[in-house]
Amino acid sequence: MPASVPIRYIHSMIAFLEGSLEVKELARIVLNCGGVGYEVTIPLSSYDRLPEQNKICRLLIHHHITEADQKLYGFMTESEREMFTHLLTINGVGPKIAVAALSGLPVSEMRRAIITGDIKTICSISGIGKKSAERIVVELRDRFGKGDQLDAFATTTEPQGDHRLRDAALALQALGQPAETAANKVKSVAKELTPKMTVEEIIRRALTQ
Repeated sequence: MPASVPIRYIHSMIAFLEGSLEVKELARIVLNCGGVGYEVTIPLSSYDRLPEQNKICRLLIHHHITEADQKLYGFMTESEREMFTHLLTINGVGPKIAVAALSGLPVSEMRRAIITGDIKTICSISGIGKKSAERIVVELRDRFGKGDQLDAFATTTEPQGDHRLRDAALALQALGQPAETAANKVKSVAKELTPKMTVEEIIRRALTQ
């Protein structure tokens, strides 16, 4: 490898591994893939989804390479791997803290905390202080799409299984409102929400805010 190529620009060619789950521990597994044992570090969020030991397991992989070490990190879902790689872009957040984040909070809750600027929730993760939490919010908030923003909004304002507020916010976007503005307008109506209120009525009230 030419000395002029920084190690941080090396990308893994391992997209996933599939094999027999030989070792199953809380933070570490070993996959037997064609007679080769791959040791993979996993978050608790993925551990909960693992099959039984000695069963076939398929893991999405992030191959983390530094000048001093190489490690495999595995995830059962793409949303976990995506959040992990997002967190690694933050100064001061390494793989150990990123794994702790996914072990301490579901991806949906982590995404909600980032989008809504919930510093307190992010600081509850071991190894993340207030300054790091603020950097995470500032640098990652805009990476999530409109759908993610509305999902995060819905989680904090709607009763479980009730999607009227989210539908109203989507309708406002279709009318030309920016995602954040639509969410804020609908949120102002949420405190007046009744079981009989229709999506159309929510939209009308939101437009007067």
